[in-house]
Amino acid sequence: MRAGWLLLATLLLGGCEQQHAPLYLPGGEDYPDKLSAWGVLQQQGGYLQPATGVLPYDLNTPLFTDYAHKLRTIWLPEGSQARYAEARFDYPLGTVLSKTFYYPIDAQGRLLRSEQHGAEAVQLKRVRLLETRILLRQEQGWVALPYVWDDAQREAMLDWAGASFDLQLHDETGEVLAVDYQVPDANQCAGCHEEQAGKGVQPLGPKSRHLNKDFAYADGTANQLLHWQGLGFLQGVPADMASVPRNALWNAPREGESLEHQARGYLDANCSHCHNREGPGRTSGLYLDPATPLSIAYGLCKQPVAAGKGSGDRLVDIYPGAPEKSVLSFRLHSTDPSIMMPELGRSTSHREGLEVIDRWIATLDGEC
Repeated sequence: MRAGWLLLATLLLGGCEQQHAPLYLPGGEDYPDKLSAWGVLQQQGGYLQPATGVLPYDLNTPLFTDYAHKLRTIWLPEGSQARYAEARFDYPLGTVLSKTFYYPIDAQGRLLRSEQHGAEAVQLKRVRLLETRILLRQEQGWVALPYVWDDAQREAMLDWAGASFDLQLHDETGEVLAVDYQVPDANQCAGCHEEQAGKGVQPLGPKSRHLNKDFAYADGTANQLLHWQGLGFLQGVPADMASVPRNALWNAPREGESLEHQARGYLDANCSHCHNREGPGRTSGLYLDPATPLSIAYGLCKQPVAAGKGSGDRLVDIYPGAPEKSVLSFRLHSTDPSIMMPELGRSTSHREGLEVIDRWIATLDGEC
């Protein structure tokens, strides 16, 4: 099936410029200076898109990154497969994940503030590319590599130190939002992706609960997990898809997805990679992963470990019925680097997402 799909993709791209195969680098540190050398993305017909044999994907509720949109791809070495697991897939050596961050632009070239959405390709004249992050599975573990795009949007270069951009985002009402966009350095990439303290970098997005959704591929819409399995990218997907976990869509709930599902899906995507029982935030005693029931451990009437400025003089992490009394809400709304959560990845607050969180907290019953 995999070989047939690759042949089909090759035929569909007939007449296009020749592309080299994606780079297989299971070991060593000879990382390319140029993003194009990885061979996972190509520019064709005015679009940036996955190369032949590279698959785009999307997440149910993704991490908020200053309203940036993201083009996500995965490439597995020919003949290899990832193995399904409810928590973390086992990806083969040489797997390359890419995530390209960009903003849509209008006819005047102004950057637009809008909610991110999954796409199979992006039209270059309608976006501004900022960075592409590569996550590579090697013998010594996963490696995170940041690439920064040039002004001409022709190439992105490896930049271990990261970069920053002062941006102005415009919305449909004419409001302008100033953003101090940060491309993380390699150490910050590694820090955010250390889901288990001391265990090194791990992929955060491509897990069953995030991937279990439909995606509009060029040849039709399909559930991503089933599509991956059909193409030979993944093995072991349960026959009963009802048993596969699925995060809610935070801003457009599907049938059966409650406000609590939306809020917990949002906190999972934005917080649980750190706030889980094995993560860097485990010493806080606040666990925002899906496995933790709505309880003190999830923040209900829980006093924060660290008080003072970071708590905003609020006494508990989640105060039922009162977001204005909840430390969680305070830190998610804050843009003060010494207070805000998550600590990295944003310079502004996600007003639409936090409206969901606050509305959910306001519905909770009980007293502390």
